[in-house]
Amino acid sequence: MGEWIINIVTFFIQAAIVIGLGTLAALLFRRKKSDGDDGLTLHTEVLNDQRDRRQRHLDQAGRAAEKGRGRLRRALRSRRRKKAAAADDSAAPAASGGKTGEGVGPRVWVLDFHGDLQASATGHFAEEVSAVIRVANKVDEVVVRLESGGGLVHAYGLAAAELERLAAAGLATTVCIDKVAASGGYLMACSAGHVKAAPFAVIGSIGVVAQVPNVHRLLKRHDIDVELLTAGKHKRTLTMLGENTEEGRAKFIEDLENTHRLFKDYVARHRPAVDIEALATGEIWYGSEAQKRELVDSVQTSEAYLVERMAGARVISVWLERPRQLSDRLGIALARGAESAVVRGLGALSAMRWHRH
Repeated sequence: MGEWIINIVTFFIQAAIVIGLGTLAALLFRRKKSDGDDGLTLHTEVLNDQRDRRQRHLDQAGRAAEKGRGRLRRALRSRRRKKAAAADDSAAPAASGGKTGEGVGPRVWVLDFHGDLQASATGHFAEEVSAVIRVANKVDEVVVRLESGGGLVHAYGLAAAELERLAAAGLATTVCIDKVAASGGYLMACSAGHVKAAPFAVIGSIGVVAQVPNVHRLLKRHDIDVELLTAGKHKRTLTMLGENTEEGRAKFIEDLENTHRLFKDYVARHRPAVDIEALATGEIWYGSEAQKRELVDSVQTSEAYLVERMAGARVISVWLERPRQLSDRLGIALARGAESAVVRGLGALSAMRWHRH
């Protein structure tokens, strides 16, 4: 037992040191960006090329095992010559000029949206949408890989409006859901022209929830009064500190019902085949179940769909990212160190159950 106690104490000392160093590093290396410069960089990656590189790597590994290194080198040299000749041929028509995007085959632009409670990714997502709209052609498609369990109504309403801009620009839009698109996440997803979901992706939760803690009785027990002054009958319906009334409670529920009605109307407008009254109960369904209820159009993972599209189109991932400063990289490294220390500590605590005599 003594050894385990030493391990636990050591873990807490390591965690304290890492947290202290992280705080110190953040204070020493934090750099304030100049006003008016958001510092964001647009990144793109052709997923076809990424897939080809991986395929070549596997192919080379297989060839090395079967043919030996000498024959592999000759094959690689031949492949490089063929690739260089192909690059020369493809570069020739590019010199003729023309508008951006003209003369190229269909492209699939891939955007990612990972939503939290406040849909804080909406700002970057809006700028990515704007960038794609400016260069995309009518034959192009936009695929949004969406993952969100929902959150604030107004935040996800804005995110859905940004996604709708793609359809307004005349672009075919597909939303792929691999894990979850519930509540506000589904509010976004349903606005796409086609919705795909993995077999066990969580879909739906067409409902609204709110909770307000109230400590009025606790304050009253200690003779603490709270004055709540408002101008307007329904300026404040429920309060955390004051005494709530039946009238205020009824108005709060009325507001929830109105928000729910707007949610249902939005889904019904974009998915007219859905029996909205039957499905807007706040329940969730998995991908294959959601397809039967017309909440999604097909069951397929995003990876499978993108590989399928690569057969006839260039698939290009697009994302905005803020360049990482030294403080950011150091902070990430320290955070990972702290996480590793916590995992080791929890593992030691769990193992103590099996080492007791």
